[in-house]
Amino acid sequence: MTKKTVRNHALDVLTKVGDGGGFSHLIIDQTIKKANLNNKDVALLTEIVYGTLNRKLTLAYDLKQFVKKENKLQSWVKWLLYLSFYQMKYLNKVPDHAIINEAVEIAKQRGHQGIVKLVNGVLRTAQRNGFTDYSEIEDAYERLAIETSTPRWLIERWDDSYGLEKAEAIARQNLAHQAMSIRVNPLRISREEAIEQLRSDGFEVSPSLFSNQGIVIEKGNVLTHDLFTQGAVTIQDQSSMLVTEMMQIEDDQMVLDACSAPGGKTTHIAEKLHNTGEVHAFDIHEKKMRVVKEKAETLGLINIKTASKDARLLTENYPPETFDRILIDAPCSGLGVIRTKPDIKYSKTENDIDNLAIIQFELLTKIAPLIKKDGMIVYSTCTVDPTENEVIIAEFLTSHQAFEVDPSFFETLPVQLKDSVGITEFGLQIFPDDFNTDGFFMTRLRRREDDGQLGNILS
Repeated sequence: MTKKTVRNHALDVLTKVGDGGGFSHLIIDQTIKKANLNNKDVALLTEIVYGTLNRKLTLAYDLKQFVKKENKLQSWVKWLLYLSFYQMKYLNKVPDHAIINEAVEIAKQRGHQGIVKLVNGVLRTAQRNGFTDYSEIEDAYERLAIETSTPRWLIERWDDSYGLEKAEAIARQNLAHQAMSIRVNPLRISREEAIEQLRSDGFEVSPSLFSNQGIVIEKGNVLTHDLFTQGAVTIQDQSSMLVTEMMQIEDDQMVLDACSAPGGKTTHIAEKLHNTGEVHAFDIHEKKMRVVKEKAETLGLINIKTASKDARLLTENYPPETFDRILIDAPCSGLGVIRTKPDIKYSKTENDIDNLAIIQFELLTKIAPLIKKDGMIVYSTCTVDPTENEVIIAEFLTSHQAFEVDPSFFETLPVQLKDSVGITEFGLQIFPDDFNTDGFFMTRLRRREDDGQLGNILS
């Protein structure tokens, strides 16, 4: 039996994700393990899958220029043409003739002679004539949507919130390469030592501007490095690291991470505590909490207590004023992490955003009584939609006047962020195009000094 090529595996993943609704990162991981791919093949598989998904609307528009009845094509044939177009348009290392030849071979393995002729004919025509520049699309929203492979409703929504120039900047940045960042585990190594070790091993790295534990990997595969495999560093985006930094963690504190999976911020909190105090970590899904527990064990962290529970019910477990710090990293639309999870922009709807906003408000309302009078609540999301961010905070503060946005939050931001365009009276919105990081919102809430009795929290 002929061994499957990387592009054949990529086609399997794309049909499962694009048509079956699977999560790209999970199916890629399963494919890599099952096929036992080497590092070079893993890199190519990941590039093709994520690149093709991220450009899907653009590639679908391209296909319509060559196949007038493309909606009648079998799903796998469309995805085969999409991934071939992606390589021809956006990857430089593989010549077109090799891309075409392999696509034809895959078509022979999976389809009849008519499909083989169609795949060969379409790709050779594309090679000969090139692709459109989209200038014939007169509608500005539609043209930008096709050029950036962003659903039109998102372009219009971002335009309404931030203006068309910012909407375009977000959409285009979502297509750009994002450097990986890692967080050092200070219980095992300092950032300076990690940077020195990585550079000596040929990596190109720089310290993060957002966290004194963060390192940006500009060149090199840290996933195979001893620092990662031995738990001295973990993968985490810079914006995500900043959330924990803004919690101002101190040793021996009691901290609640109400929505903790997959555990990046949970373990960061535990590291900030230097393995003192306690981190009470919850998520509604028991399976996800096992991942958090495993991550803590890998990093040598012993101050994390995990359990599965809906965070809106945590007052059943704890009396009022239990915690020094609370993190509500709320479930959200994920529109700030489209680059690493491109299927998000095709699966989410405006109804999803509205429904999530209800849950986010409930989380804040139900969890707020658990904070001590001198404690702090950090609310964060990995989205760039005001409905899930500033609007939630504004509504919460209106209905819970015992709370306010901590004025010192803005003073303690990293200097590079203090003049950010994303600062409002309700917190900080980081956009993907600001610092080439994930899009994140975060703010810090505290009890007013004149808040009176605890009952006022719920007034």
